[in-house]
Amino acid sequence: MKKLRLEDFTEYKFISGIKASPDSSCVGFAVHRADVEENKYLSNIWVYNKKEKECSKLTSMDAEKSFIWLDEKTILFSSIRSDKDRKKIEEGMELTVFYSIKTSGGEAQEAFRINLSVTSMEVLDEDRFVLTAGWAGNKPDPLPKDYNDYEIFDEIPFWSNGGGFTNKKRNRLYVYDKRGGKLVPVTDELTDVSSYKIKGNKILYTSVKYNAKMPLTSDLKIYDIDSGNTEILVAEGKYKITYADYIEDTIVMAATEMKRHGLNENPWFYTVTKDEVKLLAEYDCSLWNSVGSDCRLGSSEMKKSAGSYLYFTATKARSSFLCRIDLCGKIEELSKDKGSVDGFDIAGNEAFFVGLRGQKLQEVYSLLEGRETQLTSFNDGIIEDKYVALPERVEFQNEDVTIEGFILKPADYDLGRKYPAILDIHGGPKTVYGEVFYHEMQYWANEGYFVFFCNPRGSDGRGNSFADIRGKYGTIDYDDLMKFTDLVLEKYPEIDRERVGVTGGSYGGFMTNWIIGHTDRFRCAATQRSIANWVTEFGVTDIGYYFVPDQMAADPWSNIEKLWDHSPMKYADKIKTPTLIIHSDEDYRCWLPEGLQLFTSLKYHGVESRMCMFKGENHELSRSGKPKHRIKRLQEITNWFEKYLK
Repeated sequence: MKKLRLEDFTEYKFISGIKASPDSSCVGFAVHRADVEENKYLSNIWVYNKKEKECSKLTSMDAEKSFIWLDEKTILFSSIRSDKDRKKIEEGMELTVFYSIKTSGGEAQEAFRINLSVTSMEVLDEDRFVLTAGWAGNKPDPLPKDYNDYEIFDEIPFWSNGGGFTNKKRNRLYVYDKRGGKLVPVTDELTDVSSYKIKGNKILYTSVKYNAKMPLTSDLKIYDIDSGNTEILVAEGKYKITYADYIEDTIVMAATEMKRHGLNENPWFYTVTKDEVKLLAEYDCSLWNSVGSDCRLGSSEMKKSAGSYLYFTATKARSSFLCRIDLCGKIEELSKDKGSVDGFDIAGNEAFFVGLRGQKLQEVYSLLEGRETQLTSFNDGIIEDKYVALPERVEFQNEDVTIEGFILKPADYDLGRKYPAILDIHGGPKTVYGEVFYHEMQYWANEGYFVFFCNPRGSDGRGNSFADIRGKYGTIDYDDLMKFTDLVLEKYPEIDRERVGVTGGSYGGFMTNWIIGHTDRFRCAATQRSIANWVTEFGVTDIGYYFVPDQMAADPWSNIEKLWDHSPMKYADKIKTPTLIIHSDEDYRCWLPEGLQLFTSLKYHGVESRMCMFKGENHELSRSGKPKHRIKRLQEITNWFEKYLK
């Protein structure tokens, strides 16, 4: 059996944006692949024909990431085909060019162009569309020659991870009429729209309006296209609304008041009228997919109404499932197999979804009457002749909770040998490790390491109480991870206790920093996109001003001592563990100074350390960074482990 190679991920196909045609005869989706030579990703739209039971590639310009169905046989998508249009965008012009193409094939035809950066679009009727688009109210017109030499901001957040500087930029809602190119704004220049749904001549949308500081709560409004009137159904100030839609003629929203468990609290379902918000169902699962993997790219629909139900994904235990709720508040779990539902659409009584199943890469599946059928084979053969370790479950009781984890055994495993091992810690903290394919872990197992990982308190999938570690970072979660490590070393004596390393990203990076400041048990560490200091994290990151007070139960004025007590920087003078620091210069979620101050502290105290900073990358480096950067990142970490553990 061959070894899985570090660069094998560049051969993987990633699937997103799945949508069924109006007559349910076809299912469209985007397929992404890496182009290492050009250091980018190529994307095309594919269609699965249910009758013929075969897939066909529909577009070939290598830049088509999203689309909508115009009718049963026509798709509308955005792309940049000409060098002239590409140059305009590079020079700062806001432009989105749309093309239409028949599912039977042929050449794509330009349909229309909009001088905005369109972020989403839905069909209203034959000539009109509802769309959201980025609007930059602070962008002068015309642009001065030195415009790119400075930034001006007067609100928080002033930037966002993956979005750059966002001051006064909003996702505005519009109605577009292609007859004459008329574009009518629905929302004003200070309102940011997060989602919308069309029913007849009305648009239901969730939004937040702010000028100096973005709040966490949002409002729910309905816009009448014919009259131009807007009605407020739920005023801003009470609920954090994560989604709103119709079940038949009834408006249903998923929302939380954040009173019981803070900003990470799982939302409940409510019905909404102009007179009343009424609880439909309490639900103690997150309404999204938080199962970790580094084998995804692109975005997909995670909630949608169809018929008498609202369909949604939910993370439960170590997997995400397709579920639905009706107007009686009855919730059903439709998919049964473990793994990850990465996006879906509904066509009659059949669901189509992108999934990670077992130790396989993404494919498109059909779900009909509880039975799953794999429809595509984009990744067949890529890893089938390679060693893929099967996760072995390890669990233990800590105080009054059960902690679940897994180990991957090394390739050519021999009971008579001693092996090095790596503890890998997930981000979030409200995410979860499951039993799906994770490239970096499988690669390390192929390189001769035991790899072990778990879901400590703070993780998703176990309800609000389990996930709520506000004010406790580095305490009960640290205890879970250390006891899990103890159990793994006891259960697998083939692991050499003197050759164990630790790594993690984001929250996992924070925890890696915390661990090496509190124990010398690990031979080396690799901390990625981490938090080192909660005081600086508060003031310089895109979520810091609300995430830090919520998760730390303190801010720099109410209790700076608590922020410092929970900061790995406080304990940096105790660190002896050789440490590699991975960070990106455009990571505005955990900004570069978090890594820099830790690196400086380690060098100051004589600890062997190394820092690798990636230019032009952000918090998503390990998942969607440029192919060459992802290769280099994994090389750096693996080489560090090789140096100290082999």
